[in-house]
Amino acid sequence: MLTSQNPFTAVLIIPTGVGAAIGGYAGDGMPIARAMGQVCDRVITHPNVLNGAQLYWSQKNIYYVEGYGLDRFAAKQWGLQPVSQNKIGLILDRGIEADLRLRHLQAADATRATLGLDITDYVITDQPLEVSLKTADSGASWGTIANPGSLLRAAEKLITQAGAEAIAIVARFPDDFDSPSLQDYRHGSGVDHLAGAEAVISHLVVRHFKIPAAHAPALMPIALDPHLSPRAAAEELGYTFLPCVLVGLSQAPRFVTNYEGSSQQIWGSEVDALVVPETACGGNSVLSLANSDTVIIAVRENTTQMQVPPSMLGIKSIGVNSYLEALGVLVAHRAGISVDALNPSLSSIRCLS
Repeated sequence: MLTSQNPFTAVLIIPTGVGAAIGGYAGDGMPIARAMGQVCDRVITHPNVLNGAQLYWSQKNIYYVEGYGLDRFAAKQWGLQPVSQNKIGLILDRGIEADLRLRHLQAADATRATLGLDITDYVITDQPLEVSLKTADSGASWGTIANPGSLLRAAEKLITQAGAEAIAIVARFPDDFDSPSLQDYRHGSGVDHLAGAEAVISHLVVRHFKIPAAHAPALMPIALDPHLSPRAAAEELGYTFLPCVLVGLSQAPRFVTNYEGSSQQIWGSEVDALVVPETACGGNSVLSLANSDTVIIAVRENTTQMQVPPSMLGIKSIGVNSYLEALGVLVAHRAGISVDALNPSLSSIRCLS
């Protein structure tokens, strides 16, 4: 029987910018995280799963951990310290037009007034960040920023002068309304062409300052599409994607680099299970957790542009068809029941030669 000293902990990973059939759109991985939160004591996941533009869902036992920080956590180099509230610093790209900047500032003020979030004064970068978007041969998205030093200087100012404990970044992204990739994404069949560049931006801040960070792109409003996919619809609700980022960061666990003997800290050695798309097992977090006692649950129906299954990497895993089946495996694992015992064709034990 589990005790409060041994909470059942699972990690949910749906990689960013790889065209995941579930979780590759506007927060459509959130229902999976919420369901896992009902069968696990703690669920650790990343912004790609929980960000739904102006839609979000806070749950005390679901932890919002940026991807680079999650990699360090899985490698047992950083721990997580849950908090009641973070003071959030806001960075706005100098390349954002005045009207669009005002929309984002009003969104930040709205979260302060209606949700009670603690947001510091904002900083505008001293140079435009100049984001560029790229596509890999695999079809996955990635990107670069021309002035990373400007981003880091803005973050340092918020940390040192305003006492920010988490950083929200809004960068001006290129408007490419007629691109085939955007149209595919809006119709529920493509890759999020912004996601890879977003990850680069947040990784840079987290790696440098070791504090929670997440990004929301600034884009001009796009024309209505009567054939829009429900999975992409959350991004069409207004002028900004910022609210979900601010909500996520408001209670994102802080990173710790030394174990302090606190029962509240969470470390990678405590992860009981990892749920991941079957074809996307090549990430650092997956590789680190696969080299431990963590049970790896690989979901077949969540197809991606990647072709890196557990078998290719020699990773022992439990293959399931759906997230519904993955939830069943989590319940059985938590109860100490072998999933083989739930199969009607259970075979006899064998003698080792």
